[in-house]
Amino acid sequence: MISLTLQPNLTLTDETFEQLCHINPDLRLERTAQGDLIAMVPAGSESGYYNANLSGQLWYWNNQTQTGYTFDSSSGFTLPNGAIRSPDAAWIEKSRWDAIPIGQRRKFAPLCPDFVIELQSPTDELSPLQAKLQEYLDNGTRLGWLIAPDRQTVYCYQPDRGVQILQRPPSLSGADVLPGFTLDLQFLWT
Repeated sequence: MISLTLQPNLTLTDETFEQLCHINPDLRLERTAQGDLIAMVPAGSESGYYNANLSGQLWYWNNQTQTGYTFDSSSGFTLPNGAIRSPDAAWIEKSRWDAIPIGQRRKFAPLCPDFVIELQSPTDELSPLQAKLQEYLDNGTRLGWLIAPDRQTVYCYQPDRGVQILQRPPSLSGADVLPGFTLDLQFLWT
């Protein structure tokens, strides 16, 4: 991850950020609430495999329940604090997504997902990811999982609760946010 501070001389507006993303489609970019630009390095093959598995499980559950919409790591969302973030996997409850005008859906939708997953790659530092999960919570996420395969640890984030730290959990329950969803993590720990 590379972070570029643009303030106070340059302002990265929503329109400028969107143009920058379109001009550089091979880059995965985010904007912090402070207006800094973050360029994410491409994931290694193993991390890509892990992420596809996690996203696939979420998609399969949602396809069965039809309770919302799932998003992959290339989807950006404009959070209430002004940051534009791209979780590795996300889910938004159906009525919340349906309330967004189509024109806004085609850009960086102005809402924070109900549920997010962030996967720590070997090149990622843990503390920026932990701050990102806290930012999601502060902006309306109801459940977030930070999965750190090399540490064999999962950090579970929910509003009004401390961060729950789990070592090598075989699975995770979506509880009240994703009723009936269980994320199988056995493939990560083998």
